[in-house]
Amino acid sequence: MKNKTLVISGATRGIGKAILYKFAENGINVAFTYNSNEDIANEIIKDVESKFNIKAKAYKLNILEPNEYKDIFKEIDKDFDRVDFFISNAIISGRSVVGGFAPFMRLKPKGLNNIYTATVLAFVVGAQEATKRMQKIGGGSIITLSSTGNLVYTPNYSGHANSKASVETMMKYAAAELGEFNIRVNAVSGGPIDTDALKAFPNYEEVKSEVEKRSALNRMGEPNDLSGICYFLCTEEASWMTGQTIIVDGGTSFK
Repeated sequence: MKNKTLVISGATRGIGKAILYKFAENGINVAFTYNSNEDIANEIIKDVESKFNIKAKAYKLNILEPNEYKDIFKEIDKDFDRVDFFISNAIISGRSVVGGFAPFMRLKPKGLNNIYTATVLAFVVGAQEATKRMQKIGGGSIITLSSTGNLVYTPNYSGHANSKASVETMMKYAAAELGEFNIRVNAVSGGPIDTDALKAFPNYEEVKSEVEKRSALNRMGEPNDLSGICYFLCTEEASWMTGQTIIVDGGTSFK
């Protein structure tokens, strides 16, 4: 795995940051995107390069403008000699999801469209650009982050859940069509993970309490609970796994 390159979106905090560190500690170079905080991105670069002796670069991306990936990958081509793994992780919250994070009768097209753009369209464009690079080196692994919100009712989450279900379907089609290039495509579906993004939800305490009650392990998920499975899916040990959604939810979707 050493000297290979991961491209991951939204890696300055939460799940994305945990994944970035998991790959970096295993000798993998990392190219990651951030939304607005360049200072935090630079701190991460300095930290992982000094700790793990790998190369790291950060690129600003507005996830609501997926075509920005095309220019970002051109910059990645200048900074790295290969792309082996692509993980679509970035999400949106706050004002962008107004009308998308709400009960059914208060849903609005703009909020729903924003969530779909950030979840599905960004995955499509990012994966397309990554595939072009992977074809040149004989294969690779692509992962989209998903959510068990499309399996278990979660108040106000229908906009996100709908888009997660859509991206899982898109993942399967990508897997079916990219297999001939030795490119595997999978999804990692997390139960509610205790991140800043989740804390931004107005019903965070309600969600946390319900997750702790439902989980067979009696706790919320942590970002590191997803980083390991993402790493595994990029190793040779997972070389016959494609088109799959791996659920990591502490047993919450059963109880």
